Amino acid sequence: MALLEIKKYPDKILKQKTKELSNIDGDTQKLIDDMLETMHRVRGLGLAANQVGVSQKLCVIDLSLKEDNKIPLIILINPVIVETDGSVDAEEGCLSLPGYMSSIKRAEKVFVKGLNRDGKPIELEGTGLLARALQHEIDHLEGMLMFDRMSPIKREFFKRKYLRDIKKIKD
Repeated sequence: MALLEIKKYPDKILKQKTKELSNIDGDTQKLIDDMLETMHRVRGLGLAANQVGVSQKLCVIDLSLKEDNKIPLIILINPVIVETDGSVDAEEGCLSLPGYMSSIKRAEKVFVKGLNRDGKPIELEGTGLLARALQHEIDHLEGMLMFDRMSPIKREFFKRKYLRDIKKIKD
């Protein structure tokens, strides 16, 4: 297994829609393992393939750092949110926007369909943190970052502050 570089905004791949995965082969399995190792190393709760530079509809989620291990490790290929219910605001962060948190409005409950790492169909119903993580990672696969869920004024303020701060770090 190998640690992968996590792409940071404004890397262009983060704003592009990913491609459906049609062939789950050895390369896919290696990518999944590398993504899991990378996510665990940085203590993240989820990671989408485009966050590590791969434009494929694939994400991994592990909430064991935040919850009591009742939710197993989730590997989703070609996930689609088919139903949502309710609405809730909560603080959210992102590995591609390190050090930044913001309150984001998301559905309180989601129903998701996709494939597992063996290519078998799976269906998930998520509430609470699982619903938030599913929506966050699927947004990544659609080329959206959490600030895309903010009001236009809040989004522009957030992006300007973030870009100003990373410029200071580089200088």
